[in-house]
Amino acid sequence: FSDKRIGYLGAMLLLDERQDVHVLVTNSLKNDMNHSNQFIAGLALSTLGSICSQEMSRDLAGEVEKLLKSSVTYLKKKALLCARRIVQKVPELMEMFIPHMRALLSERNHGVLITAVSLVTEMCLQSPDVRSHFRKQVSNLVRTLKNLLMAGFSSEHDVSGVGDPFLQVKILHLLRVLGKGDHDSSDAMNDVLAQVATNTETSKNVGNAILYETVLCIMDIKAETGLRVLAVNILGRFLLNSDKNIRYVALNTLLKTVNVDNQAVQRHRSTVLDCLKDPDISIRRRAVELSIALVTPSNVRGMVKELIAFLEKADMELKSSLVSDLLALAEKLAPNKRWHVETVLRILEVAPGYVREEAVSSLIALVMNASELNTFAVMRLYTACHNDITHQALVQIGAWCIGEYGDLLVSGQCEEEEPITVSENEVLDLLETILISPHSSLSTQGIALTALMKLSTRFSGASLERVRSLIAQYGQNMEVELQQRSCEYSQLFTAYNELRGPLLERMPVVELSTQSAETGEAGAIEDTAAAPIQAAPVAAPVAVAPAPAQEASLLDLLGDSTPAAAPPASQPSSGGGDLLDLLGGLDMSAPAQPAAPAPSMGGGLGGGLLDLLGDMSAPAPAPVAVAPAAAAGIPPMTAFERNGVKVMFNFEKVPNNPNNVVTLNVVTTNANPMPISDYTFSVAVPKVFQLNVQAASGNFVPPSNSGAVTQIIQVANPQRQPLRMRVRLQYNMGGSPVVEQGEINDFPPQV
Repeated sequence: FSDKRIGYLGAMLLLDERQDVHVLVTNSLKNDMNHSNQFIAGLALSTLGSICSQEMSRDLAGEVEKLLKSSVTYLKKKALLCARRIVQKVPELMEMFIPHMRALLSERNHGVLITAVSLVTEMCLQSPDVRSHFRKQVSNLVRTLKNLLMAGFSSEHDVSGVGDPFLQVKILHLLRVLGKGDHDSSDAMNDVLAQVATNTETSKNVGNAILYETVLCIMDIKAETGLRVLAVNILGRFLLNSDKNIRYVALNTLLKTVNVDNQAVQRHRSTVLDCLKDPDISIRRRAVELSIALVTPSNVRGMVKELIAFLEKADMELKSSLVSDLLALAEKLAPNKRWHVETVLRILEVAPGYVREEAVSSLIALVMNASELNTFAVMRLYTACHNDITHQALVQIGAWCIGEYGDLLVSGQCEEEEPITVSENEVLDLLETILISPHSSLSTQGIALTALMKLSTRFSGASLERVRSLIAQYGQNMEVELQQRSCEYSQLFTAYNELRGPLLERMPVVELSTQSAETGEAGAIEDTAAAPIQAAPVAAPVAVAPAPAQEASLLDLLGDSTPAAAPPASQPSSGGGDLLDLLGGLDMSAPAQPAAPAPSMGGGLGGGLLDLLGDMSAPAPAPVAVAPAAAAGIPPMTAFERNGVKVMFNFEKVPNNPNNVVTLNVVTTNANPMPISDYTFSVAVPKVFQLNVQAASGNFVPPSNSGAVTQIIQVANPQRQPLRMRVRLQYNMGGSPVVEQGEINDFPPQV
């Protein structure tokens, strides 16, 4: 026996199924499993369970089945564990073990019963038919669990006064598998689950483990409403536990539960908010995610206030995602426009370095659309910029609003805000400070310079000369952008003074775009869902001759973060566009067509007058989120549907157009209970095609199909080749990044 023990130990440590030599021990294992010494047979079973491959499983499954009928409990439990490994390797072999399981589930021996439950659980997870078969055993399992609660099998398996906790957890897990999606089985176990939830000792970690498994079981089966509330209350008690691991587990489980029973979880909102102060960053991260999920129209004011207070002292790695979530919540659930503006301004003040550029444009559009808030907004922004001009996002919005509504600022007529007295010189002093500040970027300086120009028509004549002087100072600036603006604006004061007033009128109201609308990198189609990752897998990268800089967009699609240069003009593929051409020589041009340049108004202006509003122009409105009717003869297609994310392609095509242009209207929805953020969609086509992409409606896909992200893609196919695309989908869900890549080759032939 000692020699066999050493030999089998060496086999378990040194061999595995990847080495062919392990098959040589098959015959030895078969002989030893029939040995009269139970310990030698047990060694053989342990070794088989450790190193078995599919071939070895098929050869020795019959021997394992015989040992399931052994009268020796030691061999039974080892055979059951070995059978579980065989079922994992070769699921079709489970049929030979099923007939024995009913008797084994009625065993009184702890080891045999716990291993039998493990084997049945594995088989039920592998096959829905087997799961239906074993649902007949629910009453037997419920009875066993009740016995454990009342008396236990034996005191030797008790832990801290709890009867056989390991067996209880195993049975609860099996009940969860059997009760999922089945009303009858769920009804049969409701009473015992309530009994476990109310009678289990919570002062010991052992009891908490049983309660946690009970909660998971209640949430997965068709449980009664009262039982679900009880489960959520247990998790609420876990949040008050001093053990950080238990708090983390509770937050994780509540995050999965919040979309099942939001009202029950809302009762523990204050406890969740207290977890934001926990010293453990992993707990804070989960508490932030759960707090965001708990925000509703009825509590949005209080919850967002608490989250902004947390944002002030949050860790750097949490701020970026929290700012994005808060901006999305403010846009989606704002009770009124004033609260929306106040909230976004507060976020800009607390974490300006983490606000994306599209949020700046969105706030400007929001202020423009709410004329009753213009005075309030410009006063708030003036005060914020006066206190601190180091935060570029805040300063850019402030400078734009001061230029647009400077006359309202100096009038002091604001009924909603404590009136402040601001003179025209103080406003000009602030803009001059922004212009000369070392913290100001070139973009910020350009915005401030344009704001000064706008104020020349909004302030009194006494300030006009100072405005002209400040603008003229940049006529010889080293930065070409500032120099051009200064020269053009100076011309408006002299040769074209009569045009200055009409040109600098207030911006018209534009359609309000979502805060998450963003223009992507050159060569990428963004903010729509991925095309189907279907039969054609992503080809492995092959050796490709170095591509010119303009074609570097491909590297961006395959993971290089370097943005592409200006997209090249499309050229026909010399080889007819082999699919491997997707790995080199692509036209990934995605930007929308630029507007035609305005005609020159005079030699001195150089055609740049329309650049007066440069960076100040409001963001282009996002495409209307409407799924258009399918073009005649081209049915819509489901381009992608996986893990709750669905993308529809609707096609529009004008007959007999010379470049054979087809328009793809892409609609992305999210059926998951959690929202999708940071959503981007990149696409590449062979050079034979030409690509034009309009801005997407957003990068935030709401949960439960409650909204959609839309985008319009135009593909020109002058050579009328079959359309092929390579796509990459990136997003964050529940704090986890997801990346998908693939090819689309099955477009309708009419495309």
